[in-house]
Amino acid sequence: MSITASTEQVKGKRILFIDRDGTLIKEAPPTYQIDSWEKLEFYPEVFIYMSKIAAELDYELVMVSNQDGLGTDSFPENTFWPIQNFIAKSFENEGVHFTASYFDRTFAKDNAPTRKPNTGMLTGYMSNAMYDLEHSFVIGDRITDVQLAKNLGCKAIWLKVDESLGAEEIKNNAEILSPVIALETKNWKDIYEFLKLGMRKVTHERNTNETQIQISLNLDGSGKADIHTGLGFFDHMLEQIARHGKMDLAITTKGDLHIDEHHTIEDTGLALGEAFARGLADKRGMERYGFALPMDEADAKVLIDFGGRNWLVWKTEFKREKIGEMPTEMFHHFFKSFSDAAKCNLNIECHGENEHHKIEAIFKAFAKAIKMAVKRDPLSNYLPSTKGVL
Repeated sequence: MSITASTEQVKGKRILFIDRDGTLIKEAPPTYQIDSWEKLEFYPEVFIYMSKIAAELDYELVMVSNQDGLGTDSFPENTFWPIQNFIAKSFENEGVHFTASYFDRTFAKDNAPTRKPNTGMLTGYMSNAMYDLEHSFVIGDRITDVQLAKNLGCKAIWLKVDESLGAEEIKNNAEILSPVIALETKNWKDIYEFLKLGMRKVTHERNTNETQIQISLNLDGSGKADIHTGLGFFDHMLEQIARHGKMDLAITTKGDLHIDEHHTIEDTGLALGEAFARGLADKRGMERYGFALPMDEADAKVLIDFGGRNWLVWKTEFKREKIGEMPTEMFHHFFKSFSDAAKCNLNIECHGENEHHKIEAIFKAFAKAIKMAVKRDPLSNYLPSTKGVL
């Protein structure tokens, strides 16, 4: 087995490359030029959370902005610098200091090497070993900010304010740009919490003579699923965990289905539990417990405790031998395997008439219970145990 989690030691200075217009202050269409005081409006809650980032986190702050035609007759400097100096001073008054500010003056048609997403203004950071770009971020509202992050070799925090400012381009270039985006949000609060807490992201492999399993898990994701176990109904149930648990989950299982489904289902449960155990290695600030959900005539109760001890209580019965191509007896095996590997208490009870509804209700309740239990408070360093260890 092998495991990679986002607990690597950071080497060098981390940077937040922060766009200005649309990120620190609001955009001003149709010209998108902040060339008068009437157009200046700060982004909601930006001072609150930028102040927290500056005070609590170890990032160097750098402002990076395209200012089309700055210094030309259409955008004279005397309409730009008084406002820019006021913006910088306003942040300084709140304890937020930018170590540098870079403004490209060219137009998009010029395709200048200094214009975002090109990196001409920032080569000093790319060639300097004292900076850790791998663990740095570009924060911005446009596709160019995401592309800049890719070109710098860091990640992007996309302040997704206006869908027209890059959503279609990101969709069309999903394979290239989606892996670069660490967070999509409209709120500075989310950015602060993400930077404060970090991402609980795990890649895990579990290989035996019977199964080969690869898992990618982001406990702080958005509900994306990419599941391939060779069992259609099982895939559908695992997708419920991602969607309703608001986590990103990719699973590829190659098992001995020519014999039967047992090893594929049981080992996937074990591998998923192992990934959770590693992703939840640090439980400080975490809720720890979670529960419950109905679906049509079926009512499912799922209680979970990521307390470090495995135990499964299973109170449900199925009248059908299979749902899809999945034997109903294997649902118990899956959750038992997960409980054992994740080291969690898991109490599951379900009543209903429709077998499909019953098991889907269980998986959805399981996902909701997980979502509740793994939620973290960015302001808390509290370990949810009187023992002092979990």
